[in-house]
Formats: sequence, C-alpha cells, structure tokens
Amino acid sequence: MAGTHSRYATDRGLTTRMVTTMFLIGLLYVVLVGVLLAVLRGAWPIILVITGGMFVAQFWFSDRIAAFSMGAREVSPAEAPELHGAIDRICALADMPKPRVAIAESDVPNAFATGRSRKSSLVCATTGLLRRLEPEELEGVLAHEMSHVAHRDVAVMTIASFLGVLAGIITRVALWGGFARNSRGNDPIGVLVLLIPLVSAVVYALSFLLTRLLSRYRELTADRTAALLTGRPSALASALTKVSGQMARIPTEDLRKAEPYNAFYFVPAFASKESIGRLLSTHPTLEQRLDQLARISADLSRP
Repeated sequence: MAGTHSRYATDRGLTTRMVTTMFLIGLLYVVLVGVLLAVLRGAWPIILVITGGMFVAQFWFSDRIAAFSMGAREVSPAEAPELHGAIDRICALADMPKPRVAIAESDVPNAFATGRSRKSSLVCATTGLLRRLEPEELEGVLAHEMSHVAHRDVAVMTIASFLGVLAGIITRVALWGGFARNSRGNDPIGVLVLLIPLVSAVVYALSFLLTRLLSRYRELTADRTAALLTGRPSALASALTKVSGQMARIPTEDLRKAEPYNAFYFVPAFASKESIGRLLSTHPTLEQRLDQLARISADLSRP
C-alpha cells in the first residue's frame, strides 16, 4: 500500500492483516445490531440511532479522541524546531506529505501516531522522549511512527481501538452511575440499559483481540521499513534499547496512566514486569525487534 505513494517499503502481510481487521470490525457491528434488534424488537429506532452514532464517531472522531486521551498538543515549528526538522527530513526521504506535529507533556519516553488518513495524521513525541534521545535516535523513532502513517495501519488501529475505549467508558458509566439498578426491565429502554454492561464487555473483549491480530506485526513492519528508509538501523536499535531501559525508572503511577494506550506507542509502558499486559502485549519483545534490526544492519553493510 505504501509503495505506490511513498518510499516506505510495502508489506503484503500487513495489508492482509489490515483488511482482515477492518472486515471483522464491520462484522462486529452487524452482529451487535442484529442481537440488539432480536432482543429489543420494539426499540429498533433507538438501537439504530445509538449504533449509527457509534459508527460515525468511530470513523470521524476516533483519531481526535485518541490524541486528546494521550495528551497530544499540536506545536508549531517555532515551538519545536528540532522535532519539526526531523519530521521534515523523514517526509523528504519518504516523499510523503507532512503530518501534524504534537508534543505530549509526559516523562514516559514514547511516541505515537494517530489519524484516519495521511491528511489528518498526527505524529507526537513525549517530552520524556525528546529529553533522552540523540538526534539520530529521535529520527529513527519518528521514521517508525511515520511508517504507520504511510502504511495506513495507524488508521486501522485508531478505529479498532475506539470500540474498546468506548465500550470501557460505557461499562463504567453504566455500573458506577447505577443505571442498571435504577432501570425497569419491563420496557425497551430499561432492557437496553440493563444490557449495556454485558454488551460493552463483549465488544471490549472482541476489540482487544482485533487489535492484537494486527499490532505486533505492524510494529515489526514499522521497525523494518524505518530502518531501510533512513539507512540507520543501529540508530533505531539504540533508541529502542534506551527507551525500554528507561521505562523501569518511570514512576508506577505514570506508567499505569500510559498502559491503556500501549497499542499506539513506540514502546509499551508496563507498570510492573509481571503485568498481564506482557502476556498479551501489543508489541513484539525487545529481543525480536533488535534481532530484526541487526539482520537489516548486516544486509546493508554487505557490498
């Protein structure tokens, strides 16, 4: 997909996984609407309005919600000249339009990209990352994030993750707000409200699995294509090692705040080494990523 519009190397395996994920998201909507219509036949206008609203919000506002949730603040070239300069160089190398550039005030060293399309894409680095990396390392990380934009997998991840985030919010509102306790079960609205926690939990679980279907593979693809584009796999490997090592020094509270957005980040944030998130990680292991970069470095050094 990326090869016809940029100089990032194409990856058919990534394209296949993206198409599969989007198909399953559509299927999830069809099943969700079908189940609700079967259970609540008299409330079909309400169901169509709610699911239609979710669909529109998912495709038009998911990127803004994701960026806002992670604290991204768009910055001008005057505010962040080094960050803009690095992205300008990558755009020139890749022959692709420049995304919006943002900074997130966080000591957790990381970066991420969001957006439904290249025109609406945003690349963000945290203040913790900007403080810790050398210019070549930062450029490697940003080339990785720009690869997500070029291959459009960031759009798929943004949309796929939205269902899970929304389902989690709905579940918390329904349970903490006491809607289920205060609703009557003898009318369509009451039954619909009583079903919200169950339906939201199922949607969250399925969305979780959908993002994992794509996530680990897309990270390896982004590492590989970024290393090939810049010609400096060692710089990206150095950034990976440095950022992963620094995670252990970040306060647990900050890591816990970042954990829900691991699917977007350059390196996942974990509050503890025993976290269940490591078993169901959004990313390949550090060893896998470094091994791939070492092989690329060896290939590039051959005559």
